[in-house]
Amino acid sequence: MPVVRTHSSLVALSLMFGLLAWPGPAAHAAEVKVGAELGHTVIARKGGERVYLRLSLKTVAAARRAGRAPINVAVVIDRSGSMSGERLAAAKKGAHAALERLGSDDIVSLVSYNHEVDVPYPAAKVGPARDKIEAAIDDLYASGTTALYAGVKEGGDQVKSFRSDMQVNRVVLLSDGLANVGPSSPSDLAELGRGLAAKGISVSTIGLGLEYNEDLMQRLAASSDGNHVFVERPSDLAEIFDREFGDALSIAAQDIIIQIECKEGFTPKRVLGREAEISGGRVKLTLNQLPADTERYVVVELKAPAGGLAGAEGEVASVDVGYLDLDSGARAEGKAAVSARFSDDAKETEASVNKGVMSQVTEQIATENSEKAVELRDKGDIAGARRMLEDNAAYLNSQKGSLSMGYAAAPSASISTLDKLEAKSREAAENLEGESWDRTRKTMRQDQHKSKVQQAY
Repeated sequence: MPVVRTHSSLVALSLMFGLLAWPGPAAHAAEVKVGAELGHTVIARKGGERVYLRLSLKTVAAARRAGRAPINVAVVIDRSGSMSGERLAAAKKGAHAALERLGSDDIVSLVSYNHEVDVPYPAAKVGPARDKIEAAIDDLYASGTTALYAGVKEGGDQVKSFRSDMQVNRVVLLSDGLANVGPSSPSDLAELGRGLAAKGISVSTIGLGLEYNEDLMQRLAASSDGNHVFVERPSDLAEIFDREFGDALSIAAQDIIIQIECKEGFTPKRVLGREAEISGGRVKLTLNQLPADTERYVVVELKAPAGGLAGAEGEVASVDVGYLDLDSGARAEGKAAVSARFSDDAKETEASVNKGVMSQVTEQIATENSEKAVELRDKGDIAGARRMLEDNAAYLNSQKGSLSMGYAAAPSASISTLDKLEAKSREAAENLEGESWDRTRKTMRQDQHKSKVQQAY
């Protein structure tokens, strides 16, 4: 079991600062606008068809907010032997850049690990101690092996010690190697992430170089609704740290609970790209945090009932969203409902397509295809993986063409996303062998994560 060493003088310093005080309601609430739309608004009476429900959540623009919520962040840095030299130097530079973005009321802790876990700076308000934090970062050195699980757990414990609903609670992990001390499987780390998410703490993971386990890092991030990034060059770390902290500083709402109730015989089959609980006609899922001036969406696949009355219109689903407004300090809610009409006319059904919704459905289906390609390649079926990626590129190209043309075309930004996914699928198909596969796999896992959670950077 790795040993956790806490510098006692800094523990005393952290206790002196006490718990964070919330300054009170801001001038503008961090309102979350809830929308619900169907991929088709006219549904065939024969039944059994797949119908896609897209739920969108959009927060107010950052410019309208009077301030921001304080953040409580643990920076967890791998300092095993493989991090020596340029990598650790770049990690330090990134941590320094991130620290510059924090205010005196923000809480920060620094955790480092090799085969043991060290806490060079325990959780405390930045306050007047900025120089001490800078010095703790500078003193990091590389040696030993990699107790990644214990490092993340300690980072979570540091955040928990000052955790508050009225601040953004986050662990930011940087690692360049395989976890080889303590629990080390993707499922172990996913379970740790889920436990932290239950406490309102997200984990963002930064994988450096080509040696880390991308499945472990991605699942840790996904299970806690955090970000995941693959960084090949150490020189890019400062920018990534800056963007990660920019994301944390922009959070406007958190603890988002989404409940969907399906009507009129519509049956929920799955939620694309996210974990969810499905019980009968009800779907429940949670999001940890929403940044300001940002839209997130959730796609639910439904099975349509048979025998609807031709020409009749009925409610398909109702949506209730509850969330904690970090500007007002109170819980708030949003509601939406969506209806459809039944028809025997196939042309009428086809003409009712919502191209904006279907562009996002296409993105999620393409992401699933990308994941299947990785599974095939992992089994040694290179030809099958290449065929899957080429078919995926063709699917994206076809959808892009139909969704960008005619009346009520999909937004240009959505078409651009599909265009990029097509190019990436073709590129991956050409890089499934030899040394290029490690890089390709990490890039694919990063892109899959970003598509599923609509990561901001």
